Amino acid sequence: MKQTEPQKMTIALAGNPNVGKSTLFNALTGMHQHTGNWPGKTVSVARGRHRQGNQIYEFVDLPGTYALSGGGEDEQIAAEYISSGQADCTVVICDGTSLERSLILALEIRKITKKMILCVNLMDEAKRKGIRIDAKTLSENFGAQVILAAAGKKQGLDRLIALLEQRNYAVSETINPEVDVISEAERIAGLCVKTEKNKDELRLKVDKILVSRRYGIPILLGLLFLLVWITIWGANVPSEMLHTLFDKGYTSLRQLCRGFPEWLQGMLIDGAYATSAQVISVMLPPMAIFFPLFTLLEDVGYLPRMAFLLDGGMRRCGGCGKQALTMCMGLGCNVVGVTGCRIIASPRERLIAILTNAMIPCNGRFPTLILLAGLFFHGGVAALLVAGFLILGVLGAMAVSGVLSKTVLRHRESTFLMEMPPFRRPRVMQVLVRSVFDRTVKIGWRALKIAAPAGIILWLVAHTQLMGIATGFLDPFARKLGMNGIILLAFILAMPANELVVPVILMGLSGLGSLHAITGMEEELILAAGWSAKTAICTMVFTLFHWPCGTTLVTIYKETGSLKKTAAAFVLPTAVGMLVCFFLNWILGYFC
Repeated sequence: MKQTEPQKMTIALAGNPNVGKSTLFNALTGMHQHTGNWPGKTVSVARGRHRQGNQIYEFVDLPGTYALSGGGEDEQIAAEYISSGQADCTVVICDGTSLERSLILALEIRKITKKMILCVNLMDEAKRKGIRIDAKTLSENFGAQVILAAAGKKQGLDRLIALLEQRNYAVSETINPEVDVISEAERIAGLCVKTEKNKDELRLKVDKILVSRRYGIPILLGLLFLLVWITIWGANVPSEMLHTLFDKGYTSLRQLCRGFPEWLQGMLIDGAYATSAQVISVMLPPMAIFFPLFTLLEDVGYLPRMAFLLDGGMRRCGGCGKQALTMCMGLGCNVVGVTGCRIIASPRERLIAILTNAMIPCNGRFPTLILLAGLFFHGGVAALLVAGFLILGVLGAMAVSGVLSKTVLRHRESTFLMEMPPFRRPRVMQVLVRSVFDRTVKIGWRALKIAAPAGIILWLVAHTQLMGIATGFLDPFARKLGMNGIILLAFILAMPANELVVPVILMGLSGLGSLHAITGMEEELILAAGWSAKTAICTMVFTLFHWPCGTTLVTIYKETGSLKKTAAAFVLPTAVGMLVCFFLNWILGYFC
């Protein structure tokens, strides 16, 4: 018998942020999904498939929005897609713990489509809070099929698929466009929602503490300090393990390629392999630690509270609270910070955050800061100096954001609607899978593609007269910045990854021409080169403020789609670093 072709339906998933929309999407589609930017936009949208017999359902996870009438890309994409009729049905996910608020968007969607299902999610949390929702009354008053669900526990999914299979998703009547959706949402919620005595008083008390100015800020700073400390120091052991593993691989490759010409061995093993090994050893462990920890904070529901606390300070600099979150992400890796800027709705504020994120010291710069601080300043002074540079990076990013917002990126201040979602039990396994595979591996692979060819170039420069010529050419200018030609050349050659700055400096000082051959020689070579405290401080400043690494630049281009904006992201921190180093060298010249 001839097998019939599977039928296909397209289902749009819409809803406010933090209503469990992505959880429902993941539960329905499993691993049969992919994520990509909306055509012509920087907003990321996920698509996935669910097969039921001979029926294929393609789910489109639209951006989370509070309304369809805003000017942001999220609202535009959701409104245009739903009204276009491309979807056979729109499933609007509501929050069972705050139905009235969710119904505002649902009613707006009802104005532009006649095919929708109302899915009231998070009913397990609503039950714990003593909230009961009468689905029949809600369906009768809203005019559409209603499902009560708990997507995290996969409750209600079968009912949703059954309605889609039966094509039972037509609304009973069209809402008058003139109807006030806020009055209407209040009326419907009042009829179908019954609330028992508050069972969650402790959570409310904790929430008041976390968002208060008196206690919230110290708690936030403590959490950030703990997050960064765990990332930096927790990465040491796996980083050393990777170094040891790659060292064994280096020896094995040398033996395996013994019959090859020496220049070819050097270019591929000392160049491509050694550089890639250095980058992966230093970059991968902190990303593998930082991403899951930060995603856990997001999953628990703390990040919106963090953004709320930081919004006031960032507003004074022309940014918003969400930019503060991307700055925190940048402490682990600037690539993460740039990618995280997608959460900022305003295109202007998103661009400001992208252009300034490289001023936040990522994990790749901390080895340079810690090494130089430890060599020239001892004990508590060194620790305070590193902490001071971290604060300087944040202040620099805020200052440049303020200048941009008042000059070339001047614009009417956008609104910032912040929802405080309830605290939830973290989904640890889902967080690990999402953070490791969707973020860590993807960014690590992107870095590897840049590091390997850059390693070949680095080997060629080190084994020709180019290094000496370039050092001599750069030296007069570098001296005005308080450094020397070798240091400035190291920053240029280390563009693939900030982790390479010190190894390239040591390679230039030793004359060995191999990153693999200089391990453990840091203190001896730097002190023998006659560096002063002024040289160390200026080098640390330039470590903080200079062009983004190659992986970050590629990511900026992918996020903005503009070479002009990518070039601006290169020039801005570099110009700041050069100006600060120039004046710092001039001032310190009287004391050092």
